[in-house]
Amino acid sequence: MDTAPPKSFKHLEFLIHIFVVVLLVSNLVAAKLTKIGPLTFSGAQMLFPITYIFGDIFTEVYGYAASRRAIWMGFLASVLLTALGGFAVLLPPAPSFHNQEAYATIFGVIPRVIASSLIAYWAGEFANSFTLAKLKLLTNGKYLWTRTVGSTVVGQAVDTCLVITLLFAGTQPVGTIVSLILSGYVFKVVYEVLATPLTYKIVSFLKRSEGIDAFDRSTNFNPFRGADWPSAG
Repeated sequence: MDTAPPKSFKHLEFLIHIFVVVLLVSNLVAAKLTKIGPLTFSGAQMLFPITYIFGDIFTEVYGYAASRRAIWMGFLASVLLTALGGFAVLLPPAPSFHNQEAYATIFGVIPRVIASSLIAYWAGEFANSFTLAKLKLLTNGKYLWTRTVGSTVVGQAVDTCLVITLLFAGTQPVGTIVSLILSGYVFKVVYEVLATPLTYKIVSFLKRSEGIDAFDRSTNFNPFRGADWPSAG
């Protein structure tokens, strides 16, 4: 079915809310490091790839405009979380509050970290959605796995290269930066490949429930365009 997005959907608003919550939680748990076997990774690395799965679902089912709307909502929510969290850290702690250091670890604002994360998120998510939309046209809506995997390969490459380079350029050797990029990239891509069966099920359900399978044949892919954002109801 080749159709323009309808004016209202049953599930889009709920899915965007979950997407934003996962994104914000991934920021909050980023300071937690865990080790499984030889691998060490942060809490954010376990959650952040889920936002790319959401991006695939938004673009595949509702079209690029819906994904663009979700990305901007996530971006603005992250900025707001950063600003309010930083303000809360700056407030003088009460004498009875003994967890200021731990609180600052979670909500403290480190400008370079915040800027790197936001830039990488914005660029990576849009690269992911743009790639999936174009691949859908090339495959005429067939072979969903080529789009979910292909968009992940592109989007995560943009995200990982940007965030690691912006975070560590000038402070770490080039070899270390390359190693961090490769290990993080492989982890994220494998993560989403393993999630492909679940993505298939969700996409299939949503297409049936919403009665839509959007193709972005005449879409304006300008990430700053907002006039054609679909509404949810």
